[in-house]
Amino acid sequence: MYMKDIVIGAGPSGIMAAIALSEIGDEVMILESNEKICKKLFITGKGRCNVTNNTDRDGIIKNIVSNPKFLYSAISYFSPQDTMTLLESEGVKLKTERGNRVFPVSDKSSDIIKALDKSLKKYNVKVLLNSKVTYVKKLEDEAFEVGTNENKYVCDKLIIATGGKSYPGTGSTGDGYKFASMLGHNIVAPRPALVPIKLKQYGGELSGLSLKNVTCKVYVNGKTIEDFGELLFTHSGLSGPIVLSLSSKINTFDIKDCRIAIDLKPALTTEQLENRLLRDFDNYKNKDLKNYLPELMPRSLVDVFIKQLPFDNKKVNEITKENRQEIIAKLKSLEFIVDRLEDITVGIVTAGGVDVNQINSKNMESKLIKNLYFVGEVLDVDALTGGFNIQIAMSTGYSVGKI
Repeated sequence: MYMKDIVIGAGPSGIMAAIALSEIGDEVMILESNEKICKKLFITGKGRCNVTNNTDRDGIIKNIVSNPKFLYSAISYFSPQDTMTLLESEGVKLKTERGNRVFPVSDKSSDIIKALDKSLKKYNVKVLLNSKVTYVKKLEDEAFEVGTNENKYVCDKLIIATGGKSYPGTGSTGDGYKFASMLGHNIVAPRPALVPIKLKQYGGELSGLSLKNVTCKVYVNGKTIEDFGELLFTHSGLSGPIVLSLSSKINTFDIKDCRIAIDLKPALTTEQLENRLLRDFDNYKNKDLKNYLPELMPRSLVDVFIKQLPFDNKKVNEITKENRQEIIAKLKSLEFIVDRLEDITVGIVTAGGVDVNQINSKNMESKLIKNLYFVGEVLDVDALTGGFNIQIAMSTGYSVGKI
């Protein structure tokens, strides 16, 4: 069966590529392995779908971790405002929350998916569900052959929008890397991004504890990489917004056995903490240190904190000046040893992918094969949390066929 353009994958990037090609008059078909479109998008943002970030191009670029310069043209061509306009034109009411994160007013990702589906229908894009592509082949006459579990297709333009390797249950099983390799492209080794960090010598005793307004630093390869905000202790380590962001910034390093430190009081200097302790110790001189520390931190953190001090629990009136300095140092740097990043399959996105040096940044066309395109997470591009990764998908998808 012949179809002018075939898109593999019905996520945001594949849908936007289909829309872009339809706008220039092409007949487009999407092949999707799942039983419905946008299966991964459905669970993003805990089902709320942080669909973009209400900022300008530079605001998007500075939150991109891998190959930000490659995305200048795509973000310029299809901006966050364009994403919002498209969705609102299909009846989705949007709202902007903290950090310029954009969500549907309904807090339902299904509304975003319905809007994208309406756009596909408007442009008469044919979508074949439950159609798993098993191979792709370049033919001698510049056409492509695409084989599925049931049929064989020939097309003039082929767009690969299969996603990465995160959440394989949603269909992101790394097939796009296989197809890219079949067609002679280099693959930058996929890495977990936006994932929890697993700790060594940690028994999960702090699981469920959330710390807000803290600074978290990772010391690795002579570098200090840090972030500020909220983190969460899990049964095996650390998660939460700043930890997820840190994971994307350190996933190119060998992080096993490196140190990660939490500044519990980033707004206070050591001098201010010294004054605080002097005042408090004068008021609580007959208390055990263990019973005083909940004044400074969540009670559930006290035992772990004391274990990291170079002296045992004692009465406040027995604490020396040196002990105070040790307490202050630990308040500013509560340390843990990193084991590894959580597995790639639980990452919000995948880092690594098709080498962007082999892709035209203006229209996502392969530099090796004419009329072959790669869009979205299958590319070696990834960003921090906040709607940036979905915007990358929308922008790279819509760049196809437009320039």
